[in-house]
Amino acid sequence: MMNIEEKISELYKIWSGKWPVSVTKMAGSGSYRSYYRMQGESGSVIGAHNEDARENTAFSSFTEHFRKMGLPVPEMLADDPDNRIYLISDLGDTTLYALLTLQRSASSEDIFPEEILEIYKKALTWLPVFQVKASKNLDYSVCYPRAAFDRQSMMWDLNYFKYYFLKLAKIPFDEQALEDDFSSLCDLLLEADSDFFLFRDFQSRNIMVVNDEPWFIDYQGGRKGALQYDVASLLTDGKADLPHQVRETLLQYYLEKLGQIYPVNKEEFLKTYYGFSLIRILQALGAYGFRGYYENKSHFLLSIPYALHNLRYLRSNNKIDFGLNTLMAVVDSMVDTQALYHQQSVEVENQANPATRALKDNPVPNLQEYMLTVKVQSFSYKMTIPQDESGNGGGFVFDCRALPNPGRYDEFKQLNGKDQPVIDFLSKETSVDEFLRNTFSLVDQSVRTYINRGFEHLMVSYGCTGGQHRSVYCAEKLAAYLKTKSKINVKLIHTVSNYGS
Repeated sequence: MMNIEEKISELYKIWSGKWPVSVTKMAGSGSYRSYYRMQGESGSVIGAHNEDARENTAFSSFTEHFRKMGLPVPEMLADDPDNRIYLISDLGDTTLYALLTLQRSASSEDIFPEEILEIYKKALTWLPVFQVKASKNLDYSVCYPRAAFDRQSMMWDLNYFKYYFLKLAKIPFDEQALEDDFSSLCDLLLEADSDFFLFRDFQSRNIMVVNDEPWFIDYQGGRKGALQYDVASLLTDGKADLPHQVRETLLQYYLEKLGQIYPVNKEEFLKTYYGFSLIRILQALGAYGFRGYYENKSHFLLSIPYALHNLRYLRSNNKIDFGLNTLMAVVDSMVDTQALYHQQSVEVENQANPATRALKDNPVPNLQEYMLTVKVQSFSYKMTIPQDESGNGGGFVFDCRALPNPGRYDEFKQLNGKDQPVIDFLSKETSVDEFLRNTFSLVDQSVRTYINRGFEHLMVSYGCTGGQHRSVYCAEKLAAYLKTKSKINVKLIHTVSNYGS
């Protein structure tokens, strides 16, 4: 019996006439779908496998409808419903979230990047087109699991939050009183007109950026619903952590664009907008709890503090004062529970790799008083060794030139340390693993001391000949490890511009 990769390869051959040259499984996400990047003479495409046949049908149907309307979504190239696989056009690897993270890590200024703001505006220009224009003649019969974001859907989300976050995080509440408030919140939200297309998961990780233009994916959970939900989903997107002034600016921009194609009463819109913001954040907390507490995927717990900060803002600015006393008491309890801001995470990457296990027995302490910024850089020895601009001087400089060099091989010369073939090459070398383990241990000693002494900055630099392969790989590994730690702000910079983080 063929495995999934073989089935997808066969579908590629049926579509293109030739077998793919390479099939690489892509990193997983919060769903149970699996994706593969397939390279061949016909170019690069994405193969997808999803055992949920009804979800696949929804995605295929929506994609065909959106493409006919000229909307920026991937093209459905081939479909094999029996094997629950399909091929779509490759939109690359750059999500809006990744671009935002890159811009922030490369900037020392606390200013929201103007170029990122423009992409958000472009996305919010397209959103009303999907919601209003694309809603017409859309086949809502294929929606899954429900055709509308109705009371049943809302209660599913709220109970998801209750059972997978509140109970697992041990937040006390009066169950019947909370159920009553859930019902009252649904009453409020159902006052909004809901005859529009609702993406369901309209957030920065589901917006691809191609040539500075937004493209949209992951709309298979779409259904009929209110206009407010998707814009609330984007603007309260947890780890994107948009400044509140930026959120308000973008909300007003969206309302302006919406008003150009659909008459909207702003006062009525805002009456329920923050209620939809609340239910979206609670649903996200349920997802973090399910993945983190229940499935033990601890990196999902790292998103909890961002959701709590959003709730704190809404609560302190009277945005969600709907008379839901029990629910608000639960919100207050959550945002005041300090332990929720310091979730201990297991290694995000390969837990079997000694380099990522190096500090497991000596974790960085969770001290609330200090936030240490660790600046991790890769560089080329053909250029100047990076200088510490924080004013502290010093830091670590690790020389990667003694490690096996992928740059000596033709197949790697046009790649860098973030590309999977280079990662595979270096991760198999025991000398690289030993080198990382030793550097991690040195950095860990300083991290613990710096936090205990209240220092705010530490710089770590990895250098190799060209700043392309080994140094980039090592810097990525250290940054990924440090990001699993509480009270550390990691800034990752690759100084050779072609290999930006």
